[in-house]
Amino acid sequence: MSAIPIIETVVSLITRILRELGYPGVFALMTVESFGIPPIPSEVILPFTGFLVAMGVLSFGGALAASMAGSLVGSFMAYAVGRWGRDWLTTRAPARLRLDPRHLALMDQWFERRGEAIVGIARLLPIVRSYISYPAGTAKMSPTKFGLYTFLGALPFVAVLIYAGILLGNHWDALVPYFNYANYAAVVAIAVFLVWVFLRWHRDSVAGTPPPAAGPSS
Repeated sequence: MSAIPIIETVVSLITRILRELGYPGVFALMTVESFGIPPIPSEVILPFTGFLVAMGVLSFGGALAASMAGSLVGSFMAYAVGRWGRDWLTTRAPARLRLDPRHLALMDQWFERRGEAIVGIARLLPIVRSYISYPAGTAKMSPTKFGLYTFLGALPFVAVLIYAGILLGNHWDALVPYFNYANYAAVVAIAVFLVWVFLRWHRDSVAGTPPPAAGPSS
Protein backbone atom coordinates (compact mmCIF):
# COMPACT_ATOMS: atom_id res chain seq x y z
CA MET A 1 0.00 0.00 0.00
CA SER A 2 1.36 3.40 -0.96
CA ALA A 3 1.84 6.22 1.50
CA ILE A 4 -0.90 8.40 -0.01
CA PRO A 5 -3.80 5.97 0.65
CA ILE A 6 -2.51 5.51 4.20
CA ILE A 7 -2.48 9.27 4.77
CA GLU A 8 -5.91 9.63 3.24
CA THR A 9 -7.24 6.85 5.48
CA VAL A 10 -5.80 8.47 8.61
CA VAL A 11 -7.21 11.88 7.70
CA SER A 12 -10.61 10.37 6.91
CA LEU A 13 -10.67 8.49 10.23
CA ILE A 14 -9.66 11.56 12.24
CA THR A 15 -12.24 13.83 10.62
CA ARG A 16 -14.95 11.21 11.05
CA ILE A 17 -14.19 10.82 14.76
CA LEU A 18 -14.27 14.57 15.25
CA ARG A 19 -17.52 15.00 13.34
CA GLU A 20 -19.30 12.21 15.19
CA LEU A 21 -17.93 12.61 18.72
CA GLY A 22 -17.23 16.33 19.03
CA TYR A 23 -15.42 17.29 22.24
CA PRO A 24 -14.83 13.68 23.42
CA GLY A 25 -13.31 12.98 20.01
CA VAL A 26 -10.99 15.98 20.30
CA PHE A 27 -9.94 14.85 23.78
CA ALA A 28 -9.36 11.22 22.72
CA LEU A 29 -7.39 12.07 19.59
CA MET A 30 -5.17 14.59 21.37
CA THR A 31 -4.55 12.06 24.14
CA VAL A 32 -3.32 9.52 21.60
CA GLU A 33 -1.34 12.19 19.73
CA SER A 34 0.45 13.27 22.90
CA PHE A 35 1.14 9.67 23.92
CA GLY A 36 2.70 9.13 20.50
CA ILE A 37 1.59 5.51 20.02
CA PRO A 38 0.23 5.13 17.41
CA PRO A 39 1.49 8.37 15.85
CA ILE A 40 -1.33 10.57 14.60
CA PRO A 41 -0.87 14.12 13.26
CA SER A 42 -1.94 17.09 15.33
CA GLU A 43 -1.77 19.12 12.11
CA VAL A 44 -4.90 17.26 11.01
CA ILE A 45 -6.70 17.09 14.36
CA LEU A 46 -6.41 20.74 15.35
CA PRO A 47 -7.12 22.57 12.07
CA PHE A 48 -10.15 20.36 11.43
CA THR A 49 -11.28 21.09 14.98
CA GLY A 50 -10.99 24.77 14.07
CA PHE A 51 -13.07 24.14 10.96
CA LEU A 52 -15.79 22.62 13.17
CA VAL A 53 -15.60 25.75 15.35
CA ALA A 54 -16.07 27.91 12.24
CA MET A 55 -19.09 25.78 11.30
CA GLY A 56 -20.62 26.33 14.74
CA VAL A 57 -20.40 22.66 15.69
CA LEU A 58 -17.90 23.39 18.50
CA SER A 59 -16.96 26.49 20.46
CA PHE A 60 -13.39 27.79 20.48
CA GLY A 61 -13.16 27.62 24.29
CA GLY A 62 -14.53 24.09 24.44
CA ALA A 63 -12.27 22.89 21.63
CA LEU A 64 -9.22 24.47 23.26
CA ALA A 65 -10.09 22.96 26.66
CA ALA A 66 -10.65 19.47 25.22
CA SER A 67 -7.42 19.67 23.21
CA MET A 68 -5.34 20.81 26.17
CA ALA A 69 -6.88 18.21 28.49
CA GLY A 70 -6.03 15.47 25.98
CA SER A 71 -2.51 16.85 25.56
CA LEU A 72 -1.89 16.75 29.31
CA VAL A 73 -3.39 13.28 29.84
CA GLY A 74 -1.46 11.75 26.93
CA SER A 75 1.76 13.44 27.99
CA PHE A 76 1.47 12.18 31.57
CA MET A 77 0.73 8.68 30.30
CA ALA A 78 3.97 8.75 28.30
CA TYR A 79 5.80 10.31 31.27
CA ALA A 80 4.59 7.43 33.47
CA VAL A 81 5.83 4.84 30.95
CA GLY A 82 9.25 6.49 30.93
CA ARG A 83 9.40 6.72 34.71
CA TRP A 84 8.24 3.16 35.37
CA GLY A 85 10.45 1.82 32.60
CA ARG A 86 13.62 3.30 34.09
CA ASP A 87 14.55 0.19 36.06
CA TRP A 88 13.86 -2.05 33.06
CA LEU A 89 16.12 0.08 30.85
CA THR A 90 19.04 -0.22 33.24
CA THR A 91 18.73 -3.81 34.45
CA ARG A 92 16.43 -6.03 32.39
CA ALA A 93 16.38 -4.63 28.86
CA PRO A 94 18.24 -6.48 26.07
CA ALA A 95 21.91 -5.57 26.04
CA ARG A 96 21.65 -3.34 22.97
CA LEU A 97 18.82 -1.32 24.52
CA ARG A 98 20.15 -1.19 28.06
CA LEU A 99 21.19 2.20 29.39
CA ASP A 100 24.42 2.62 31.29
CA PRO A 101 23.54 4.07 34.74
CA ARG A 102 26.28 6.67 34.21
CA HIS A 103 24.60 7.95 31.06
CA LEU A 104 21.25 7.90 32.79
CA ALA A 105 22.76 10.02 35.55
CA LEU A 106 23.91 12.52 32.91
CA MET A 107 20.38 12.63 31.49
CA ASP A 108 19.04 13.21 35.01
CA GLN A 109 21.38 16.19 35.41
CA TRP A 110 20.43 17.51 31.98
CA PHE A 111 16.72 17.51 32.80
CA GLU A 112 17.41 18.86 36.28
CA ARG A 113 19.19 21.88 34.79
CA ARG A 114 17.28 22.43 31.55
CA GLY A 115 14.14 20.31 31.83
CA GLU A 116 11.75 23.25 31.77
CA ALA A 117 13.19 24.63 28.52
CA ILE A 118 13.49 21.19 26.93
CA VAL A 119 9.87 20.25 27.58
CA GLY A 120 8.44 23.69 26.83
CA ILE A 121 10.25 24.08 23.50
CA ALA A 122 9.65 20.47 22.46
CA ARG A 123 5.87 21.01 22.68
CA LEU A 124 6.19 23.51 19.83
CA LEU A 125 7.96 21.09 17.49
CA PRO A 126 6.30 18.51 15.22
CA ILE A 127 7.05 14.85 16.08
CA VAL A 128 9.30 15.80 19.00
CA ARG A 129 6.31 17.13 20.97
CA SER A 130 4.75 13.66 21.12
CA TYR A 131 7.83 11.87 22.44
CA ILE A 132 9.66 14.24 24.80
CA SER A 133 7.55 12.92 27.69
CA TYR A 134 9.30 9.55 27.67
CA PRO A 135 12.84 10.79 28.44
CA ALA A 136 11.39 13.35 30.86
CA GLY A 137 9.79 10.50 32.79
CA THR A 138 12.89 8.32 32.60
CA ALA A 139 14.95 11.21 34.00
CA LYS A 140 12.38 11.58 36.83
CA MET A 141 11.71 15.23 36.06
CA SER A 142 9.47 16.80 38.69
CA PRO A 143 5.85 15.95 37.73
CA THR A 144 4.76 19.45 38.73
CA LYS A 145 7.33 21.12 36.50
CA PHE A 146 6.65 18.63 33.72
CA GLY A 147 2.92 19.36 33.80
CA LEU A 148 3.40 23.13 33.99
CA TYR A 149 5.83 23.39 31.07
CA THR A 150 3.89 20.86 29.03
CA PHE A 151 0.85 23.11 29.42
CA LEU A 152 2.77 26.32 28.67
CA GLY A 153 4.44 24.80 25.61
CA ALA A 154 1.35 23.08 24.22
CA LEU A 155 -1.08 25.99 24.69
CA PRO A 156 0.21 28.28 21.91
CA PHE A 157 0.71 25.34 19.53
CA VAL A 158 -2.85 24.10 20.06
CA ALA A 159 -4.48 27.54 20.04
CA VAL A 160 -2.72 28.69 16.86
CA LEU A 161 -3.63 25.55 14.90
CA ILE A 162 -7.27 25.65 15.99
CA TYR A 163 -7.47 29.34 15.09
CA ALA A 164 -5.80 28.65 11.73
CA GLY A 165 -8.51 26.07 11.04
CA ILE A 166 -11.14 28.69 11.87
CA LEU A 167 -9.60 31.19 9.44
CA LEU A 168 -9.13 28.65 6.64
CA GLY A 169 -12.57 27.11 7.07
CA ASN A 170 -13.25 24.50 4.41
CA HIS A 171 -9.59 24.79 3.30
CA TRP A 172 -8.22 23.72 6.70
CA ASP A 173 -6.17 20.96 5.05
CA ALA A 174 -4.02 23.57 3.25
CA LEU A 175 -1.80 23.53 6.36
CA VAL A 176 -0.92 19.85 6.04
CA PRO A 177 1.78 20.17 3.31
CA TYR A 178 3.62 22.82 5.34
CA PHE A 179 3.64 20.54 8.36
CA ASN A 180 4.99 17.72 6.23
CA TYR A 181 8.07 19.86 5.54
CA ALA A 182 8.31 20.66 9.24
CA ASN A 183 8.10 16.94 10.02
CA TYR A 184 10.97 16.21 7.62
CA ALA A 185 13.07 18.91 9.26
CA ALA A 186 12.26 17.49 12.70
CA VAL A 187 13.29 13.98 11.60
CA VAL A 188 16.62 15.31 10.29
CA ALA A 189 17.20 17.25 13.52
CA ILE A 190 16.43 14.16 15.62
CA ALA A 191 18.78 12.03 13.51
CA VAL A 192 21.60 14.58 13.91
CA PHE A 193 20.96 14.74 17.65
CA LEU A 194 21.02 10.94 18.00
CA VAL A 195 24.29 10.73 16.05
CA TRP A 196 25.76 13.37 18.37
CA VAL A 197 24.57 11.45 21.44
CA PHE A 198 26.02 8.20 20.08
CA LEU A 199 29.38 9.79 19.29
CA ARG A 200 29.55 11.34 22.74
CA TRP A 201 28.55 8.04 24.34
CA HIS A 202 31.19 6.22 22.31
CA ARG A 203 33.84 8.79 23.27
CA ASP A 204 32.96 8.50 26.96
CA SER A 205 32.96 4.70 26.75
CA VAL A 206 36.40 4.64 25.16
CA ALA A 207 37.72 7.16 27.68
CA GLY A 208 36.41 5.01 30.53
CA THR A 209 37.89 1.76 29.23
CA PRO A 210 40.88 0.66 31.35
CA PRO A 211 44.15 0.19 29.47
CA PRO A 212 45.11 -3.40 28.61
CA ALA A 213 47.11 -5.25 31.23
CA ALA A 214 50.84 -5.31 30.66
CA GLY A 215 52.29 -8.61 29.46
CA PRO A 216 54.73 -10.66 31.55
CA SER A 217 58.15 -9.11 31.78
CA SER A 218 60.93 -10.92 29.96
